[in-house]
Amino acid sequence: MADIIYHLDQVSYRYFKSVPVLADIDLSVYKGEKLLIMGANGCGKSTLLKLLDGLIFPTSGKIEAFGQILSERSLAAHPGEFRRQVGFVFQDPDVQLFCATVLDEVAFAPLHLGMKQVDLLNLVNTTLRNFGLEELQDRPPFRLSGGEKKKVALAAVMIYNPEVLILDEPTNGLDPRTKRWFLERLAELNHNGTTIIVATHDLEIGENFADRVMVMNEQHGIAAVAPPKTIFGDNLLLSEVNLI
Repeated sequence: MADIIYHLDQVSYRYFKSVPVLADIDLSVYKGEKLLIMGANGCGKSTLLKLLDGLIFPTSGKIEAFGQILSERSLAAHPGEFRRQVGFVFQDPDVQLFCATVLDEVAFAPLHLGMKQVDLLNLVNTTLRNFGLEELQDRPPFRLSGGEKKKVALAAVMIYNPEVLILDEPTNGLDPRTKRWFLERLAELNHNGTTIIVATHDLEIGENFADRVMVMNEQHGIAAVAPPKTIFGDNLLLSEVNLI
């Protein structure tokens, strides 16, 4: 059996007592897989990703990550370890990008993780080249196109080679060529061992990219978890969860 990266046991989350955002989520995420989380807008996909990244914590239930309970206490005890293991690419890259130039943005994480400057420069140059960002390295991120910003956001995370990459609606607003590049890049990263977790309502990604698909319903729970062929062959399910 494949190693389990995450295990969620009856995980729920509420912003207010009367407003459930996630309800009784049971899920395991396996090392090296490409897991797609699908559902209509407002079903709780983004909240689930934030829980997996340790940005928020369950109202009830528990999350295990890499064999340890994921909590505020565990992150405080080992502040850098989990952040090295998990990378998050937000739906809106403007939330993520804040440095003066693309080069500074890509260099930020390894610099703050303590990498020596000589090694850092070599790694940054290689990463800029691999992501096609060399000609943009002196540009401020706010002057880039939407697709270019998403490339920078992905490069800024992948430069420290996390074991898990979490992405929220990564293809929103991308033109077909950039979307194809983005998905090919994710498949390459996965082939090299990165576990990929993607939240989206883009059916095209699900049919052509994922190993497993988790479908969320509008009651903020799990409607189904199955291989893509099973999920996308079930029009009744897709209709019930408001994806078609």
